[in-house]
Amino acid sequence: MNYLDYVQMTTGQRIAYRIKSFFTGIPGALAKLVKIIANFFVSVFGTIGRGFKNYGQRFVNGDAGTKLSYIIMGAGNLLHKQIGKGILFLASEVAYIFFMFGFGVRYISEIFCNGVVVDGVVVNGVIGNESPIYETDPLGLGKKMINRDTVDDSNQILLFFVLTVLVTIAFIAIYVTNTKSAYAVQQVAQSGKAPMGTIQELKMFLDERFHVTLMAIPVILLLIFTVLPIIFTIFVAFTNYDKNHQPPGNLYWWVGFSNFADVFYTNKMKSETFGKILLWTIIWAFFATFTNYILGIVLALMINKKGIKFKAFWRTMFVITAAVPQFVTLLVMRILLDDKGAINNMLGTNIPFLTDMSGVWPKITVILVNMWVGIPYTMLISSGLLMNIPEDLYESARIDGANAFQQFTKITFPYIFFVTTPYLITSFVGNINNFNVIYFLTAGGPNSDSYYQAGQTDLLVTWLYKLTVNSSDFNLAAVIGLLVFVICAAGSLITFNMSKASKNEEEFS
Repeated sequence: MNYLDYVQMTTGQRIAYRIKSFFTGIPGALAKLVKIIANFFVSVFGTIGRGFKNYGQRFVNGDAGTKLSYIIMGAGNLLHKQIGKGILFLASEVAYIFFMFGFGVRYISEIFCNGVVVDGVVVNGVIGNESPIYETDPLGLGKKMINRDTVDDSNQILLFFVLTVLVTIAFIAIYVTNTKSAYAVQQVAQSGKAPMGTIQELKMFLDERFHVTLMAIPVILLLIFTVLPIIFTIFVAFTNYDKNHQPPGNLYWWVGFSNFADVFYTNKMKSETFGKILLWTIIWAFFATFTNYILGIVLALMINKKGIKFKAFWRTMFVITAAVPQFVTLLVMRILLDDKGAINNMLGTNIPFLTDMSGVWPKITVILVNMWVGIPYTMLISSGLLMNIPEDLYESARIDGANAFQQFTKITFPYIFFVTTPYLITSFVGNINNFNVIYFLTAGGPNSDSYYQAGQTDLLVTWLYKLTVNSSDFNLAAVIGLLVFVICAAGSLITFNMSKASKNEEEFS
């Protein structure tokens, strides 16, 4: 459709056309996402291939020092008088060897069965002080080791295995850097120049490579406190780590994709619970995002309208709701909306705002309360954007005969929507994971016998919390966490790539 056909449409036709365009564009966006992922893997494997090629070429073209560095790290640097750097590489190799033989090898060897000894009894899945009930793990490795006095802990084995893998990856990176450094210092020596001293290289990390110095500690902390737990969670999703397999008293082991099968089709109650909660999570995220977004813009327009007095006062009044800690507001709302709370007493009614067993009233209530705590944020963002729209655009529109509604649909909203598209996407993802509003208002209730460890207002994230804290179904919780991540990541990428903010980045610059 060309531009002339589009502008001749009525407002309703344009809305219908945009909705149709959105849904018809999803397959193309999915194809684009798949292409991006495929290109990423092609790039990764290409980089790895080039790395192996360069690794081999450095060995072939290297002198004796460079070749020796492939076995004894730092040898090339030491032979070419880079003593400090050579000692650091050599110390890294020695430290890694001690780490592996004194710590890592054990957990690599035990990761296949996640432990075989419980209180001195060689058995999986039973407390050793009780009469042993022998169970065999799927890999058949549960009884290969003899009794010993130590106690295996599946969590410890899995966690330290992940740590060992990360340390090994870091060592490989240092090892490759060692070969590059050896070959580089060889080339410098062959050109007749003196290699850079250790003090000079250290000074570089305070000058042109200062960004590396600044990023080193955050990256290390990111690996320890973010990447390691994520990898651990991914592994847990493929185990039977639940209330019946709690280490160290009971061990857990690998079960493959059976947890995913339970969520999707094998276990009827779990799969139906997942389907219902997923549907409600999407509905909740949609209404929680767009009610706050649209009404926040409307509120900002009302306050910024010419002729409105005490604009600063009105903004301040609405900002107060954002200044109060959210959980305080939600707890107060929970008291007010109780079956015997102030609102029912004032109205002389007995409306089950939070306890309706059908789930209708609680779902409506959480959406309305979320509007109270969420609209002020959008109002603040929109107020700043409204002040940046050139007044000349409105002057030209009025001269052309545009009314207030047409000015909003043609100038105000397109501009705000263009700038706030990333915010809108992050708000949607944030509402998918909006733990506070649901937990502090309804705690996921009302509970239902047809749900597995969940209530009718539970989101995926609150269900995950209950599975972890209440029923110790860590394996199922890990699966839900991975699925939430996939949904949020894929939805965000598809939506952003379909938006004008991605396609026409400089349109409003």
